[in-house]
Amino acid sequence: MAHVAQIKIPATYLRGGTSKGVFFRVQDLPESARVPGEARDRLLMRVIGSPDPYGKQIDGMGGATSSTSKTVLVDRSSRPDHDVDYLFGQVSIDSAFVDWSGNCGNLSAAVGPFAIAGGLVDPARVPRDGVCIVRIWQANIGKTIVAHVPIVDGQVQETGDFELDGVTFPAAEVQLEFMDPAAEEEGAGGAMFPTGNLVDDLEVPGVGTLKATMINAGIPTIFVNAEAIGYTGTELQEAINGDPAALAMFETIRAHGAVRMGLIKDISEAARRQHTPKVAFVAKPADYLASSGKQVSAVDIDLLVRALSMGKLHHAMMGTAAVAIGTAAAIPGTLVNLAAGGGMRNAVRFGHPSGTLRVGAEARQENGEWVVSKAIMSRSARVLMEGAVRVPGDAF
Repeated sequence: MAHVAQIKIPATYLRGGTSKGVFFRVQDLPESARVPGEARDRLLMRVIGSPDPYGKQIDGMGGATSSTSKTVLVDRSSRPDHDVDYLFGQVSIDSAFVDWSGNCGNLSAAVGPFAIAGGLVDPARVPRDGVCIVRIWQANIGKTIVAHVPIVDGQVQETGDFELDGVTFPAAEVQLEFMDPAAEEEGAGGAMFPTGNLVDDLEVPGVGTLKATMINAGIPTIFVNAEAIGYTGTELQEAINGDPAALAMFETIRAHGAVRMGLIKDISEAARRQHTPKVAFVAKPADYLASSGKQVSAVDIDLLVRALSMGKLHHAMMGTAAVAIGTAAAIPGTLVNLAAGGGMRNAVRFGHPSGTLRVGAEARQENGEWVVSKAIMSRSARVLMEGAVRVPGDAF
């Protein structure tokens, strides 16, 4: 019986923020996978180890969580004033599809370092020592991200003393600016608030009518009050991920919110769009013990936020959802802003399951409409492994 040999594809395994994924230069992919389509999706699923009915991704690079079932494609940009194009693929763990509907804010922190090390940024723009500004075109949502990457002796600095809750070890700080973060989602008309309201009454069968702030910023996100769905905002993963009824409730909220936001036409489409929108719940500050055992004090945070990603409560906070949090917090009257105490603010520090995170946003009103010029936060990134991944030659 003839067997198809494995092929090797140059790749790098990186941590970015509280996520990690397999990064490729588009030029290194097999020719059929350099363009969108079935071949690309099948290749990336095989690399990650999906679909896996066991939910473990043992036969691939994935880590069996939404934070570790990720792929990134980077290429030189032909767009003016941009260095690279960045495309993110969220690989479903147990189903055969790759969700291209949104960005990963955490892995965004690793794109600049990867691009510099991979020769995708003009060497003349990389200082001997200092900070290299990498302008990234985020192709999933059509937005610009500006990464401030530290450079030492002509190389990307990876080690440092910047600490990020949700990541065990300190590393070098990478500051990210998400420019004009209101997402231009199909059906949402590019509006930051697709319904036209800062707060809506969202009818969810089997749950009730919930106050909800539905926003397109960083990533489409549905915010509800923790109290309205029986939570305090101090929950850790096990309190929700081990409760099938709770997970079903959140998915129902997500599906009906997606319809209201114009992201899908019918709730039946939600199952094929797992990456977006996100669902998060907010509450006023309270003391709690983070998953690491760290005590978080109410006086050190502005509000509490918990968010779900790919059907499970996230262990920390998705970077794109943090952009949504910072943006919504800057706009008086949203549920996020009210949980933080209301009023005008250009930054918030919120508590999440792993600890705290600070995110800033610059908001203003133009002709009665809210506009956010950029959201700012710091993450870190580190190369974990580099070389090549192997996949069977007939896998795509």
